[in-house]
Amino acid sequence: MSVLSKSELKNLMETQDGWCVSIFMPTHRAGAEIQQDLIRLKNLLGETEELLMMGGLRGPEARGLLKPAQELVQHAGFWRLQSDGLAIFVSRDIFRPYRLPLDFGELVVVAERFHIKPLLPLLTGDGRFYVLALSQNEVRLLQGTRYSVGQIDLEKVPDSLAEALKWNDPERHLQWHTQTGTTTDGRRAAIFHGHGVASADDPKDYIRRYFRQIDDGVRDLLRDERAPLVSAGVDYVLPLYREANTYQHLLEEGITGNPEELSAEELHRQAWAIVQPHFQRERKEAAAQYQRLAGAESELASNEVQEIVPAAYHGRVETLFAALGFQQWGSFDVDTNTVELRKEAKPGDDDLLDFAAAHTLLNAGTVYAVEAGKVPDGASLAAVFRY
Repeated sequence: MSVLSKSELKNLMETQDGWCVSIFMPTHRAGAEIQQDLIRLKNLLGETEELLMMGGLRGPEARGLLKPAQELVQHAGFWRLQSDGLAIFVSRDIFRPYRLPLDFGELVVVAERFHIKPLLPLLTGDGRFYVLALSQNEVRLLQGTRYSVGQIDLEKVPDSLAEALKWNDPERHLQWHTQTGTTTDGRRAAIFHGHGVASADDPKDYIRRYFRQIDDGVRDLLRDERAPLVSAGVDYVLPLYREANTYQHLLEEGITGNPEELSAEELHRQAWAIVQPHFQRERKEAAAQYQRLAGAESELASNEVQEIVPAAYHGRVETLFAALGFQQWGSFDVDTNTVELRKEAKPGDDDLLDFAAAHTLLNAGTVYAVEAGKVPDGASLAAVFRY
């Protein structure tokens, strides 16, 4: 599964490089339906070519721009490693395909910047979380949404405790496991055994060193992230990992037990039970703040697209609710600070909901991408302003 970091999203949002193509489609992880996915992408690329030609490109220019995406249709290995959805971004100098745990609806947007709103459930508000499964023989990092989960490749992280120790002392072999007895505070006790263990404290030091290496890799991968991280492991090692952890959004509650015995789906189920109340609390507080301000007819709250779009561009939006699966086409004139709305898109038009969400994120605001009908006041867009 691909990882779409905040820094990559920022790069996509800031790109203005001629025509920018954004393609979204659902995919299947296995089975005969994969062949249907290839056909779906081929059809969407045909639609994209037509839109590019409507925007002024000649046929050979449009096909040249889309060539990297066309090559995916013939790439058998690419289709064997799918998630729930595929997002493709193409411009003159950028080609980025992302296999993500979101079931996208089919959508093609050709504009002067990339369309990112379908990605927001992964990257904002209550969209996604991570699970770090820690054991002696295996380290797994999972990225989950409410509905799906996928494993992320961990670079620069030792695969196991033995892998971590061999760089420090190739003669040392250490294992941990839990026994049926308990410590004085009621936790199951851990037993360490191996060669070269000099003292009772020595094993913990080596595990801490192992965890610091893991933390280095996790911190590098999740830099600039705000998504919650749930740790999973035998109850003795979770406090040791918290000591080593430097990622600010590691939750106090973890999943106890040997994660080697749990599938990704079971880890996802248990982690969701931990993060769901966390998500619900933040979103409810944000919605309540909007309702208080709107009820008082404060100038710090609005559901008017024409007012929110300029505010987002100028960094005034603190919190934004945006409807998924709905587009409001139009344009924003930076020079006059005015917004024009249209019922149907014209070449060069923006989805103004997407525009507002992108600029809210670029200006360090919080975005909640929700189903249509769940935006406060039943609007397509609602915002709380900083000033």
